[in-house]
Amino acid sequence: MSTRKLFGTDGVRGKVNHYPLTSEIALKLGQATAIILNKLHKNNNKKGKPKIIIGKDTRVSGYIYETALTSGLCACGVDVYLVGPLPTPGVAHLINSFGADAGIMITASHNPAGDNGIKFFDSEGYKLPDAVELEIEELVLGDNLDLTHFSVYDVGKAHRIDDAKGRYIEYCKSTVLNQSMSKFKVVLDCANGATYKVAPRIFQELDIDLVVIGDKPDGFNINKDCGSLYPEKLAEEVLKNKADMGIALDGDGDRVIMVDEKGDVVDGDELIALSAIYMKEKERLLNDTVVVTVMTNIGFYKAMEANGIKVETTQVGDRYVIEKMRSLGARLGGEQSGHIIFSKYITTGDGVITALQIMRAMKHTEKKLSELRKCMVKYPQVLINFDVKEKKDLDKIKVYLDKVKEIESNLNGDGRVLVRYSGTQNCCRVMIEGKDKNIITKYAESIVNIIKKEVA
Repeated sequence: MSTRKLFGTDGVRGKVNHYPLTSEIALKLGQATAIILNKLHKNNNKKGKPKIIIGKDTRVSGYIYETALTSGLCACGVDVYLVGPLPTPGVAHLINSFGADAGIMITASHNPAGDNGIKFFDSEGYKLPDAVELEIEELVLGDNLDLTHFSVYDVGKAHRIDDAKGRYIEYCKSTVLNQSMSKFKVVLDCANGATYKVAPRIFQELDIDLVVIGDKPDGFNINKDCGSLYPEKLAEEVLKNKADMGIALDGDGDRVIMVDEKGDVVDGDELIALSAIYMKEKERLLNDTVVVTVMTNIGFYKAMEANGIKVETTQVGDRYVIEKMRSLGARLGGEQSGHIIFSKYITTGDGVITALQIMRAMKHTEKKLSELRKCMVKYPQVLINFDVKEKKDLDKIKVYLDKVKEIESNLNGDGRVLVRYSGTQNCCRVMIEGKDKNIITKYAESIVNIIKKEVA
């Protein structure tokens, strides 16, 4: 496949008003998407104009891309349905609920307000495959974006869906069969993002005693010292309010990190582990298989082996987890970062639905979160992220390769080294696991120093 210039591992992402996140590119993305949708519409003998759902998070820059995309889509014969601020999984759900042909979410997820992004979904609510993204990209960057055959009678319309939030709220509640969760006291951190209206409503309507933070977005404070990347404040609030747990969502609501009643952070690996074991006990884990990424802690694999659960591993990125889940028919998968997919309910990561499934397990087992998380013993893990000017091929840096080989020999199979570039930012990530945190920290720093000399 050709090298992609616009799309990363999670759509098109970048700095606001900088290439590729310019209004001009967004306009062309709308046009190119519309052309492809019209072609699919015609091939499937569908009547009327294609329909597309567009949602966004709370970044003020969302107005730029919402307007530009809508203009491009309407110009090329697609009807646009705008839902405003709504979680990414809410957009994925509405595609199915509304019978749309595709969906777009304007978000940079957990990134700061100065970034934004554009994610695309197909008619089933799944992220677009690489081949379709490449087709869109080639139209945007090439010379074949011809609009002259679209007459005034072909122009699409833009609509607002007034009940979008209500549809998603009711759907999330239905995943726990509208059970009362009144026994729980919860602190919820909405990251000043896309969940700030819907998530509190969902938990309140399930009779949860709720304390809410991070629910006052101003267009600039999304993910700022709050949400899934910054659970420290949440932990303080859990202890202060004597809550049963804390729930930290990210800016677009597709990931979650939790805090137990003792104020200890529970990451995605632990949430997947306890969910897998609970689902297997209830005979809900299809083929006793779970899908995770290469970033998953070694302790997870040991816990799954002890409970007779098979583990499939993919490269980093929830889209790759979902692709593997679909090929296997798996019911559970996700990432350490908190992207967790319960495929019976949703086609993408969903922080709210994940939190509800954890509470369901707690309710049925009558165990606290601190007890359930004991199913997995985490190996110490060191992760160092640092900016790079260019993503030079690491496999061509001999001194780096020699250092990694030396460290892996020292770990002697009881740990591992993983080095990768981010798919959405110009940064490199060095991760090492092992039994002694002090030792693996020194190992990680030595690798970082080598790479910085070469690429930073």
